[in-house]
Amino acid sequence: MPPAHDTHRFYSIAELARELGVTARAIRFYEAKGLLEPQRAGSTRVYTYRDRARLLIILRGKRLGFSLAQVQQYLDLYDADPTRREQLAHLLRGARQRIDDLEQQRRDLELTLDELREVEEQTLAAMRDAGIEPPGREAASARHPEPSMEVEAP
Repeated sequence: MPPAHDTHRFYSIAELARELGVTARAIRFYEAKGLLEPQRAGSTRVYTYRDRARLLIILRGKRLGFSLAQVQQYLDLYDADPTRREQLAHLLRGARQRIDDLEQQRRDLELTLDELREVEEQTLAAMRDAGIEPPGREAASARHPEPSMEVEAP
């Protein structure tokens, strides 16, 4: 198997999906959205090193919370601006906006957690006053198991 950095290598959709840990369905979704434009060998999709690089950018953008439209703009700027000035400025604006958004979400979560802790303490006090033995934390966890972190690509 040729190394992944071989710029002349072609990939099948199954190879690309396996290598990057996504489903073929996700790759076809990105293709349908115009983010990838594989070549065709008959009815078979053939992905180039460039397609692989674009898919890596798409997946990273998605993981960082960028919209597909923002990723598309970034990819379009790569093709349109050989100096990369606009592309880098676009990326910087997007990164700063995501940082601001995430910082706000963190503040919102902290407020919500503080309020829920207050409700918890008030509820425990009310239960003690009523002579009710509060259940342990594990009882609540058993009724509401942690959600799985595994998410299927679109």
